[in-house]
Amino acid sequence: MRIGQWSLPNNVLVAPMAGVTDRPFRQLCKKLGAGYAVSEMAASNPKLWDSVKTSRRLNHDGEIAPISVQIAGADPAMMAEAAVFNANKGARIIDINMGCPVKKVCNVASGSALLRHEDLIARILDAVVSACAPLGVPVTLKTRTGWDRESRNALRVAKMAENAGISALTLHGRTRADLYTGEAEYDTIRAVKAELDIPVIANGDIDSPEKARRVLDYTGADAVMIGRAAQGRPWIFREIDHYLRTGETLAPPSYGEMRELLLEHLDDHYRFYGEHTGVCTARKHIGWYLDGLPGADSFCARMNLIDNTRDQWRAVSDWFDIISRDGGPYPAPVAEALLAA
Repeated sequence: MRIGQWSLPNNVLVAPMAGVTDRPFRQLCKKLGAGYAVSEMAASNPKLWDSVKTSRRLNHDGEIAPISVQIAGADPAMMAEAAVFNANKGARIIDINMGCPVKKVCNVASGSALLRHEDLIARILDAVVSACAPLGVPVTLKTRTGWDRESRNALRVAKMAENAGISALTLHGRTRADLYTGEAEYDTIRAVKAELDIPVIANGDIDSPEKARRVLDYTGADAVMIGRAAQGRPWIFREIDHYLRTGETLAPPSYGEMRELLLEHLDDHYRFYGEHTGVCTARKHIGWYLDGLPGADSFCARMNLIDNTRDQWRAVSDWFDIISRDGGPYPAPVAEALLAA
């Protein structure tokens, strides 16, 4: 799997997710087998570049290369300027967001809203690729199958992207109107891959090693990109990579390994965000890790009331110690009784 001049260690990639794929999360996913990760989308508006949120999103200190930054916007010149700005900040691959379906992005004609304006797509692609070419920075595109099911235009957009010099295309098997509902379809990804020479990355509802194998076989895609299935489950990347290479299924992590990974994640998260933001933003990650485990619901309800990182970290550590002692795990009622004791 290659993107421009970059050769990736495997074809199991981390999708950009706002509020999720920050530097601590990307680093952990790469440590656990992801071959590549794209940052949260960064605004193309220069007025926002000095904000605390954008500054964090552009922090790649110590991150495994190649560093990829996703940019979002609707003005070709501004997108080109944002690409150069991020390249000068350390980005070695620029990804263009034409897939985000949320209202606040689409309402300013960005993200998947661009799929209704193919002439504007062409200008953005040309502007960003032209700006990045002298810097030796390849450009990728992440998009959806169309604005809605009656106006799927992924194949036209994909051919436009290839002709503009885009180095790889990620395609989510839903339209903007679908948001994240229903099931992703892979027929469009298959049709697009059949017509392109650049790498095509399949995205959408890939949540297991077996599903990854089926999607790759059916679509002919060069790689899979994992998003929501990695929330609270960063080891999914090593599971998929191992299965694709060997056909064998890895055992899930033990409670002890889960504890170590989550506490390591929290340590890095707190250092990255600081005390107040760190304790607040860690809650969702803790909830994702513990989702479905015995007694997790009642524990998370109490844990969400903790307002400092030290006590939050200790509560998680103690929870794993209790839930797994004496040969656990225990059924939910027993676990809750132990935790309340």
